Amino acid sequence: MNAVKYIRVSTKDQNIARQTIKNTPDGITVLEVVDKCSGTIPFNKRDNAPKVLKMAKEGAIDTLLVHSIDRLGRNTLDILQTIQEFTNLGINVKSEKEGLETLIDGKENPIAKLMINIMATLSEFERERILERQSEGIQRAKERGVYKTNGGNKQPLSVDAFFNKDKNAKCLKELKRGESLRRAASLSGVSLGTAQKVSRLAIESEKVVVSKFLQLLDCNVSGFDSYYSFHFLSNFLNQ
Repeated sequence: MNAVKYIRVSTKDQNIARQTIKNTPDGITVLEVVDKCSGTIPFNKRDNAPKVLKMAKEGAIDTLLVHSIDRLGRNTLDILQTIQEFTNLGINVKSEKEGLETLIDGKENPIAKLMINIMATLSEFERERILERQSEGIQRAKERGVYKTNGGNKQPLSVDAFFNKDKNAKCLKELKRGESLRRAASLSGVSLGTAQKVSRLAIESEKVVVSKFLQLLDCNVSGFDSYYSFHFLSNFLNQ
C-alpha cells in the first residue's frame, strides 16, 4: 500500500510539520500531508491538497487516508467531487470516523457508493431549499417595498438631502463664516473629507444659481468660474 494521510487543521491549532512519514497502528508507513487552513477553503484551493491529487494522478499512491470525510472539502458538494475524483483515479479513500472505503480490491465499494449517492441527494435537496428560502425572502422584501435590485447598496444622496443633515448644514454655516476646512470640520463634528465635499457642493450649487441669474440678465458669463470665489458667492447670495 502506497498511502497518504491527509490532515486539515484549523489556523488556531498548534504548528505541525506539513509533510512527515508516520506509521499507522496497523504498521503501515504513510506520508502525512497537512494543510493548516480554514475548512471553508475548497480542497483544490488549499496549499498542499493539490499535491496529494498530483501524486494520485502520477500513480505514486493508491490510498488516501483521512480522519473524517469532512476534511476533504468546504461543503458537501466539494467533498463529493473530491471523493469522486480520487475514486476515478483508482485511489481508495478511507475515512476512519465513518469507516468508509470507496474501493475494495480495486473495485468500487457498493456501500460507499450508496452513501455517496445519499449525500449527493441531500446536498442537492439542501441547495434547492436554500434557493427556495432566498426566493421567499426576496418576495417578502418586495411586498414590504424594501427589496433592493442593486444588491442593497445605498442610493446616493441628493444635494438637498446632503445639506439637510444637521452636521453638514452646520459645517456649511461655519465655512460661510470664513472658517477653514479643518476648523469647520472640527466645529461641526464631520470628517475633513465631508467638509471638503460640503465646500465643493456648495460652490457648485451657488455657481449654478448665480449663472442662471446672470443668464436671465442676458449677461456674458464667460470666465465666471475662474473669477468668483466661494466666499464672494456666499456673500452675494446672502445679501
